[in-house]
Amino acid sequence: MVKKLLVIILCLGSGALALGQAPERVRAWFPGGTVFHQNIPYANDTLKKHLLDIYLPANAKAPLPLVVWIHGGAWMLNDKYADMGYMKRTVSGFIEAGYALASIDYRHSTTAPFPAQIQDCNAALEFLHNNASKYNIDKTRIVLIGFSAGGHLASLQGLALNNNVSDFYAGGRKPSYNIRGVIDFYGPSDFLAMIGRADPDSTSDPISRLLGASALRRPDLSKRASPVTYVDKNDPPFFIVQGEKDESVPYQQSVLLQSYLNLAGVKNELTVVKGAPHYGEMFDAQDIRDRMFKFLKEVFR
Repeated sequence: MVKKLLVIILCLGSGALALGQAPERVRAWFPGGTVFHQNIPYANDTLKKHLLDIYLPANAKAPLPLVVWIHGGAWMLNDKYADMGYMKRTVSGFIEAGYALASIDYRHSTTAPFPAQIQDCNAALEFLHNNASKYNIDKTRIVLIGFSAGGHLASLQGLALNNNVSDFYAGGRKPSYNIRGVIDFYGPSDFLAMIGRADPDSTSDPISRLLGASALRRPDLSKRASPVTYVDKNDPPFFIVQGEKDESVPYQQSVLLQSYLNLAGVKNELTVVKGAPHYGEMFDAQDIRDRMFKFLKEVFR
């Protein structure tokens, strides 16, 4: 299973990287008049992976609810334009609904092991919160959306926030923002439940690369990086989407996340897309968008 994850994500990565190198193509995915703020440094340094983009509706007046996009790519591929190419109508829909959209880059596991990735996501969110007035953002209404590895990071970010895990934040500082909700597209939720028959001494699979050690030999690290570890009754509501035929992240991972949320009494909704693989335009379907935008309307209320 872990090897399949790597192969499929590599295939996804090659296409998404090409899109990431061509921002002019990205512009075509947004409604006319969309305001673009691109390559904003969020961590007070010059790292290329510490950049984010902000997209705003034309002529927006009141501060806008914010959706933060976290890309996938096995924690070691892609950039802040990834996943948008097969979710064009969803991307456009955020702007048409009057929401601000921010898309963030984060360090790959090939250059920095966990928790660097969640530190970056939290640093980006702190930047957006602190600069909300500059970009006409309502800092009290923030929702995360993530895909695959980005779904894992969005879930972890939303669930760990009220646990105050100091090393998830740059400098160990507790963040000042709140998260209204999380939209998780096929993100891993429990690494130990995902390993299956993997070689216990392998460090080349995506999860072990993320952790910096064998996921089976270091169950403590696997648990620390798994979103379900942090579920409690005070967590934000979740909207979860998973493909029934996902060969990279088994759909049982989303069922498991929902089970933890249900036990804690956290509001959630799970959609398993019949016959769907790990990613693709099947997830940009009208019925999924309708339910997702209903979820957003409720959490942004």
